[in-house]
Amino acid sequence: MALEMVLPSGLSLILGFSGLIVGLIRFFGLLNDPLTASLAWIGISMVLTVGALPFIKKFFGGETSYKYADEDYEAMDQIVEAVEDINDVTNEGRIRYQGISWQARTLEGNVPAGTKVRIKYRDNTTWIVEPVDAIDQPQQERIKE
Repeated sequence: MALEMVLPSGLSLILGFSGLIVGLIRFFGLLNDPLTASLAWIGISMVLTVGALPFIKKFFGGETSYKYADEDYEAMDQIVEAVEDINDVTNEGRIRYQGISWQARTLEGNVPAGTKVRIKYRDNTTWIVEPVDAIDQPQQERIKE
């Protein structure tokens, strides 16, 4: 059980506890042969390990986090700023999203640099955006300005 200080996995605690159980069984004279005692220790250790697993996961579970693997889904409806003029003909316009300058194109019309735009979707490496009206901007965005 001192191994638990160095290797805190709970497994050494279970193995030690199963050894104590086998020791008690041998004390009462139910196991006399060392081979059967060893097999009993292995069996009890397996049963305790499998039986204790749900409790260990419940009370000592690690940190978990969930994040979508689809970057396009996370980007949809994000409000970003146009770094260069954006039009609906070429992919020469640019936006700044997550600190990186990306190619952008509008669905219709032109958007001057410095305008807030909303990301709609991505076409290969080009973000398709639409201008954000003052009414559409979230309250926090209007407070910053």
